Amino acid sequence: MDSAPDSLSSCSCYCAWLLVLLGTALIGAAHRLGLIYQLWHKADPKSTRHGGELVAEVLKAHGVRCLFTLVGGHISPILVASEKLGIRVVDTRHEATAVFAADAVARLSGTVGVAAVTAGPGVTNTVTAVKNAQMAESPVLLIGGAAATLQKGRGALQDIDQLCLFKPLCKFCASVRTVRDIVPTLRKAIAATQSGTPGPVFVEFPIDILYPYHLVEKELGFKKTPRGLLGGIINWYLHNHLKNLFAGAWKARDFSPLPVQVPQATAEQVQQCVELVSRAKKPVMLLGSQVTLPPTPVEKLREALEALGIPCFLGGMARGMFGRDSPLHIRQNRREALKEADLVILAGTVCDFRLSYGRVLSRHSTIIAVNRDRAQLLRNSDVFWKPHVAIQGDASSFLLSLSQGLKGYSPPQDWAVSLKDGDQQKEKTNREKSEEPTEQHLNPLKLLHHVDDLLPENSLLVADGGDFVGSAAYIMRPRSPLHWLDPGAFGTLGVGGGFALGAKLCRPDSEVWIIYGDGSLGYSIMEFDTFVRHKTPVIALVGNDACWSQIAREQVPLLGSNVACGLAYVDYHLVAEGLGGKGFLLNRQNEAHMDNIIQAAQEACKKGYPALINALIGRTSFREGSISM
Repeated sequence: MDSAPDSLSSCSCYCAWLLVLLGTALIGAAHRLGLIYQLWHKADPKSTRHGGELVAEVLKAHGVRCLFTLVGGHISPILVASEKLGIRVVDTRHEATAVFAADAVARLSGTVGVAAVTAGPGVTNTVTAVKNAQMAESPVLLIGGAAATLQKGRGALQDIDQLCLFKPLCKFCASVRTVRDIVPTLRKAIAATQSGTPGPVFVEFPIDILYPYHLVEKELGFKKTPRGLLGGIINWYLHNHLKNLFAGAWKARDFSPLPVQVPQATAEQVQQCVELVSRAKKPVMLLGSQVTLPPTPVEKLREALEALGIPCFLGGMARGMFGRDSPLHIRQNRREALKEADLVILAGTVCDFRLSYGRVLSRHSTIIAVNRDRAQLLRNSDVFWKPHVAIQGDASSFLLSLSQGLKGYSPPQDWAVSLKDGDQQKEKTNREKSEEPTEQHLNPLKLLHHVDDLLPENSLLVADGGDFVGSAAYIMRPRSPLHWLDPGAFGTLGVGGGFALGAKLCRPDSEVWIIYGDGSLGYSIMEFDTFVRHKTPVIALVGNDACWSQIAREQVPLLGSNVACGLAYVDYHLVAEGLGGKGFLLNRQNEAHMDNIIQAAQEACKKGYPALINALIGRTSFREGSISM
């Protein structure tokens, strides 16, 4: 008798659950289709505004002054809108150059550097430059075009899965799906690129997000009289998709920057380090690129370091921290100094191949390591070295706090004097090597010394090469903080054109030099066209030895063959002239006029011409034993 009511009750519960599930599914579908959002926010079909304007407004609000690009139809609205807002749009001859230029701007200005490239091949051409920015910890925003939202995965022109390429390289990756998402996505991306350990971010914009309503509507191809039920459903879906793309697109929004999070050392950690340093007899510091990051101005950091008085070795962007000559700056004999030091501070310096993975550090030294990135902070510490104090925090802020805690402190002068004496003796030996004759062409060391002697105080040096640039790093002396640019730990060739372009735009009054090997020059010599068109005169010094010398230096003695290492003594100076610049040939025949030729290039640059000095150089034993792998 009771079975019928029980069955009815069970059936009622089952139906209720089905209704709940159906309702949930319908609400979810309505949300995905934007139907719920459209109840309160409508699209404006008559508006001629487009998504590119919102992108430009966000960039402007974040202090972006230059946008680097290689033009493509997918991103044209961004470029046009940016120019209208006063952002300088600088187009290059290769997408990688655009990212390298943005990288340079990020390093020199303390703000985000921005590049925009078109979909597909335009995006893939930037991969190496983005990886370089990741390893150099540069806050770079890469904007990429993309196929329309409804055409993704359907074989549209230049449609690939771009996000999968950049997720391993970038701190933040996103594809914008509606116009209303442009502003919050970009604000989040820019905050991410500058927070913690800086690094690149990637945001892609499908083409229908960037163009005006009426153009997108036209491209969707609605049928005025759809056939049958299926045709009607498809037409409704397309109409709804279009309305959802632009729903709430132009409502008032906050464009201002989001807070940037920077890790800091604790007061206890700083005090522990104050006590360790105060007891040290032979302290030394190794400063890496991280010390130049905001929020601490480099001038303020320099004052703090001079107050501390601890001898310093400089690497990466920290080169030039003390200017051309300083009793605190030690350039030579680093390995010997580290073995003798009783306390070593690694401020933004990583124990990777550049420090022999930590093997150059003495196990008897007290080691203080400071780095924003925990993985970099402890790199190889489980194998070759171990820090006594490891601080995940901003290196420059830590050094300021350390200096304040050590007011009145002065390290033993005999230690600093002995390091400087050894430094000067090595410099003297290097200078003597520059006078040794080579079998043919110029002695590269002599050339570099002459250029260094003629550099003005406002000069900025860009390093792009192997063997010749390796020599330049020992000889040439940046005159000020943030006046040296090199690729960083990735060792990328081809950065020269982009770095110099970004540097000249950041520092228009500086004399910007690119120190090129003849191999690396091949990657960006076409950017002389860019320098001419955008009136950014720079000087390129090419060490032309017709060889990939850094490779040949090992390959020939180890494997007995020069295969693939040989180049030719190309007339690169004529290539520069063909692109609108000024070219100069420097060889043994006019060696007596070396200074005059260098100064002629400087004069050409002052008159607005990019200049290239094609210096034919011979071989020396200066870098024997250097590694390239």
